[in-house]
Amino acid sequence: METRQQGSILFSAVLVLIALLVVIQLWLVAAALDALFARQLVVLVPTAIASGMLFLLSGGLLWYVVSFDARLRQWGPRG
Repeated sequence: METRQQGSILFSAVLVLIALLVVIQLWLVAAALDALFARQLVVLVPTAIASGMLFLLSGGLLWYVVSFDARLRQWGPRG
């Protein structure tokens, strides 16, 4: 398999993973809002921490894809 094909597959897989993490973050926000309206304040801190960790993980994955793409572009149009 060519390096460009591998990069395309990697890029697609990481984007799907990031999309999944965003959906989980949206679920956490919904749970936090539900807890806030129910006045269950003890739930807010763990959901904020989990959402922050997912945000950092998504950012790290996005940084990896961008740096991989930059390295791939440096190698030129061959393989």
